Amino acid sequence: MRNWIFVKVETDQAGLYGWGEATLEWKTKSVVGAVEDLAVLLIGQDPRRIEHLWQVMHRQYFWRGGIINYTAISGIDQALWDIKGKELGKPVHELLGGPVRDTLRFYDHLGGGKMEDIYGASDPGYFGERILMSMEEGFTAVKSMPIPISDPVERAGTLKKAAQCVEAMRLAAGDEVDIMLDLHARTTPAAAIQFGKMLVDYNLYWYEEPCWPESIDGLAEVARALPFPIATGERLTGRWEFRELFEKRACAVVQPDCSHCGGISEVRRIAAMAETYLMSVACHNPQGPISTAACTHVAFATPNYLIQEVVRKDVPWRAEVVNGQIPIVGGQAVPPTAPGLGIDINEAAADRHPWQPEVTMDFFRRDGSVADW
Repeated sequence: MRNWIFVKVETDQAGLYGWGEATLEWKTKSVVGAVEDLAVLLIGQDPRRIEHLWQVMHRQYFWRGGIINYTAISGIDQALWDIKGKELGKPVHELLGGPVRDTLRFYDHLGGGKMEDIYGASDPGYFGERILMSMEEGFTAVKSMPIPISDPVERAGTLKKAAQCVEAMRLAAGDEVDIMLDLHARTTPAAAIQFGKMLVDYNLYWYEEPCWPESIDGLAEVARALPFPIATGERLTGRWEFRELFEKRACAVVQPDCSHCGGISEVRRIAAMAETYLMSVACHNPQGPISTAACTHVAFATPNYLIQEVVRKDVPWRAEVVNGQIPIVGGQAVPPTAPGLGIDINEAAADRHPWQPEVTMDFFRRDGSVADW
């Protein structure tokens, strides 16, 4: 579904370079072009001046903001932190103030992140089986999407069957596993509330993207109507877009994406803003191994961090392209000790998996109208 975009920033010091990730599915060529545009501003600069260079990337050109530009900034910013950590011989989380926790909990996707399990599953028994697979790997939290993309959320039959999928997960897992549901913002606040009320007995860990973030008032309406936490923020970029979300208390868990919202530097600022509103942070991260490493370092140094998303089975060769992958044992990790982000990319292995067009998510409802995926 997605091509990983890895950004390598080299320095004039032999062997000193940094890696970042700017993955943005269906926008791959646009992001690569944006990275090239920003490179003109950075070549020849001191990579240790991370905040200065972030300001240069954000403000030097007339046009600011947007998912493409912020994703390009994110990849470069991660690589600059990687460089600084390597030069100082310290893991990035130490440069961010040091670990505030001894372990970090991760949550799994239903089926480990396979496309068909996330977006195509609809049978309640299947949901029950897949959550047991995550538990066997040691995970104590799992996220799923119980409503097939082509089914309108507003139909009573759709909601009833989706609720049965959630019930199957709860019955299979018991009360020791936390369950998150993702609606991918495919419906209205009213329908999200209607569905949410059907799920009250299943004690959701959170209810993700119940409606589009363009309507912060709609998110706030859902948050007020339901007894479990609302999570959102993966499609927002930069602290300015998050501000209204905080001011209207439209969620309980904020989900900036370290590869989309402005990198490690900006996630830290967003997290600090969230803390003042007593909100938790759980970075969105269905991307590749560099993004996972960046999120992990942020998580260990952020007091109001809740839990971390990870994808394990999107491609069978995921572990081949990275050296020093963050070890997740029993659904959790300990603070990394290697300098920088602690990872390196096997470029020869990466070359064996070149860019190819992403799978087009051309989903339509039964009446032929376009469906949000």
